[in-house]
Amino acid sequence: MTEQAATPLAPAELRWRCDPDALGFETTADVTPLGAMVGQDRGVGAIAFALDVADGGYNLFVAGPSGTGRSTTVRAQVERVAAGRCAPSDRCYVHNFVDPDRPIAIELPAGTGPGLARDLGRFVDRARQEIPRVFEGEEYRRRRQEVIDGLAERRDALLKEVAEFAAGLRFGIEVTPMGIASGPLEDGKPLSREAFEALADERKADIAARADRVKEKVDATLPNIRTAEREAHAALHAIDREVALFAVGHLLDELRSSYAALRAVLAHLDAVQEDLIDHLDDYRTSEPGPLPNALFGATPSWERYGANILVTHDPSAGAPVVLEPIPTHANLLGRIDYRSSFGAIRTDFSLLKAGALHRANGGFLIVQARDLLVSPFSYEALKRALRDRELRIESPAEQLSLYPTAGLKPAPIPLDVKVILIGDAQTYALLHRLDEDFTKLFKVKSEFGPAMDLEAASIRSYAGFVSKSARARGLLPFGKDAVGAIVEAGARAAEHQGRLSTRFDEIEEIVVEADHWARAAASGLVRAEHVGRAIDERERRVSLVEDEIQRLIDEGTLAIDTRAKIVGQVNGLAVLDFGDHAFARPSRITARTGMGGEGVVDIEREAKLSGPTHSKGVLILSGYLIGQYARERPLVLSARLTFEQTYGGVEGDSASAAELFAILSSLTDLAIDQGIAVTGSLDQLGLVQAIGAVTEKIEGHYKVCLSQGLTGTQGVIIPRANVRHLMLRREVVDAVAAGRFHVWAIGTVDEGIALLTGVPAGTRGPDGTFPQETVHGRVEARLASFAKRLAEYARGGGPPGSGPAAT
Repeated sequence: MTEQAATPLAPAELRWRCDPDALGFETTADVTPLGAMVGQDRGVGAIAFALDVADGGYNLFVAGPSGTGRSTTVRAQVERVAAGRCAPSDRCYVHNFVDPDRPIAIELPAGTGPGLARDLGRFVDRARQEIPRVFEGEEYRRRRQEVIDGLAERRDALLKEVAEFAAGLRFGIEVTPMGIASGPLEDGKPLSREAFEALADERKADIAARADRVKEKVDATLPNIRTAEREAHAALHAIDREVALFAVGHLLDELRSSYAALRAVLAHLDAVQEDLIDHLDDYRTSEPGPLPNALFGATPSWERYGANILVTHDPSAGAPVVLEPIPTHANLLGRIDYRSSFGAIRTDFSLLKAGALHRANGGFLIVQARDLLVSPFSYEALKRALRDRELRIESPAEQLSLYPTAGLKPAPIPLDVKVILIGDAQTYALLHRLDEDFTKLFKVKSEFGPAMDLEAASIRSYAGFVSKSARARGLLPFGKDAVGAIVEAGARAAEHQGRLSTRFDEIEEIVVEADHWARAAASGLVRAEHVGRAIDERERRVSLVEDEIQRLIDEGTLAIDTRAKIVGQVNGLAVLDFGDHAFARPSRITARTGMGGEGVVDIEREAKLSGPTHSKGVLILSGYLIGQYARERPLVLSARLTFEQTYGGVEGDSASAAELFAILSSLTDLAIDQGIAVTGSLDQLGLVQAIGAVTEKIEGHYKVCLSQGLTGTQGVIIPRANVRHLMLRREVVDAVAAGRFHVWAIGTVDEGIALLTGVPAGTRGPDGTFPQETVHGRVEARLASFAKRLAEYARGGGPPGSGPAAT
């Protein structure tokens, strides 16, 4: 069986190039600006589906990386759908005259709310003027006085009748605040108590009998007097009602005529009329009420006859689209404000404020998921509103209070809204896993990917995007070479030769900055060199740590050798990611092996500096050693692996191939060329698997080799599966083309170890053994030697494993 060799990659395989001449234009001035989102057909289709389904549970969660156009696309699609729908009703609150703590919600045709508020306001203004005027008029006073005089005449006649009856029985009467008092007369004068006591018993009995007759007459007359007073009071009330209706009745009738089709408004106008009549004593004068009444709200307020327009909509504007940037509980569901007066606070229906859900009712609400989740009470309140399909304005403080407090309980408003949450995939997964209500309320997921296929249509879309950005921002036209450079930057950002990044916000930053450098160079057109300058300057601004690490390598503080050949040592490649900048540098991986039974010991793991993925990689490496070399005999081996001069922890399995090569080198005493760095993940069968950040890793090793001097033999070994992910800088590609640097692709351990040591890996012969001078043959011979010596130790009584024979 012939061994497969590592594949040296040609320059054309290291980077995809965009041919500017194939773009079909000279500058973006000739390119139609991009009109719609591209590369997100799956996500856009899900949005369209969710917006088309009217069921209340089909709210939408848009998931994907930031910068992929999630928010822009959602807003554009929602606004397009909303424009074709009818504007929803206006909503207002009015005073509840039966239960003031429970304001009444009224639904109004779109756009009519402000008119109702103005009409009620004008009614109040006119009523405040007309009611005092008519009650201060001469006609009102005359009619009122007639009733009062009639009552006085009727009462006097009744009292006169009683007095004459009593006088006939020699009794006198007196009207007091407590009623009618009577007493016997003697010679026309009141009989004193002493004189009465001195009378004979017969006289006393006679006086008592006459007193009973007088009392009977008084008792019979008093109801008549009370009836007369009630009738007079009713007459006065009728006059007040008649006068009040004369003053404001026509005003209310005008309003009734204007809002005849709205039963709720008519009911409010009827309640206003009755309340006005019931409180005429408070309104018949323009003088303010006493301070205690004003302070504690005992005096009714004119404002309660108005309307608090919570939400109004333009009838021609379609359904509302609301973006809530700060989704607190109050901003979502509204709030109840309070007014301070003389050290006390009070509230009423006029202090109810709308939330985003009120404004979006009948339309669409767009919220960032993370902002919603970090705001206390907001997520649960939103779910409750969607589940119950009604809006209640409540204060979260009342829910936390240990004691119930009196406060407003506004009537709920029916809710019909489509909610769109925008977030990342992790947030969606978290809600989907931990909240059982989430899947019932947000049944549609729209996924936005970070990349799209690189094809002619997507390249045209990039050109259209550059044209759109240049025109919208007033930038210089971009030449075809500049557009080609931007397309290549998109492929590099996607980390794939067959994909383009859809994170258009990052692409637009390059466009803006390239324009800046073109203007700085006094160019009337943005060229490829300006795009390259923009990319280089962007990296330079965030590469301080990278440069400092390179300085430490150049000074020898970090020991990295790219020229020597060393046994048991290989240069792995580690990526450092600081969020806004990721880069790679070689990292020395060393192995020491000897006789023993401990197997492979990961020093990072023992020192608790190893992440779980790295620990898994080392265990897989151990599995490879067992499967390759312990088929017929025990694996007698003690090996120590470590990343030299690393102190902050190691994670990932991309160094597992390099770690295995270090162990094999140590076991065979075959030196490894330190100019060749290695990256690749290993499986137990000896296959080398794809890893991430392959472009950064190659460029990181290239920079170190360049600093120490290119020898023509240096390079990087990568997994063959990663070739399609290469988008190397032109500088590195040119070095490969000139033979000063190399990139090799491997698919197995055998290919890699043969390249590193210059010795064939070896394949098993018919007898199941490896040729002695191959790498595997040498490993097997060394392990057999370990096993034999261990057996000799055992037979000789020596302590096995008392000291590994290090190599």
